[in-house]
Amino acid sequence: MPDPTMLLLAGGAGVLLGVLFFGGLWWTVQRGLASRRPALWFVGSFVLRTSVVLAGMYVVSGGRWEALLASLVGVVVAPTPGLTRRRSPLPCAGRVQAVLGGRSDHRPVVASVRRRQRTPTHG
Repeated sequence: MPDPTMLLLAGGAGVLLGVLFFGGLWWTVQRGLASRRPALWFVGSFVLRTSVVLAGMYVVSGGRWEALLASLVGVVVAPTPGLTRRRSPLPCAGRVQAVLGGRSDHRPVVASVRRRQRTPTHG
């Protein structure tokens, strides 16, 4: 039977790793959207963040599956407080509106184009 203190410490380390992972994701979105090469930012950041979290989980678990599971739960639980209280709209909201053609009803532009194409023409 695993030690409950060890599981709590592994879960706490998982929360810290999750904060690192999702904080890095937030930072990447901020930098990547303003970059000339956003794909490089997003792919590079994903590889780096995933590598750091997996290595951290491996070190924290010490080869025990119970501790690995506890740290995984910590990583998954970490973004919950940030998701429940969002103070400002996403910084890319203006770009999304520009892609949608300035519309705010959130319907895909493709649907309106298809509707125009289906209009019967007489003549």
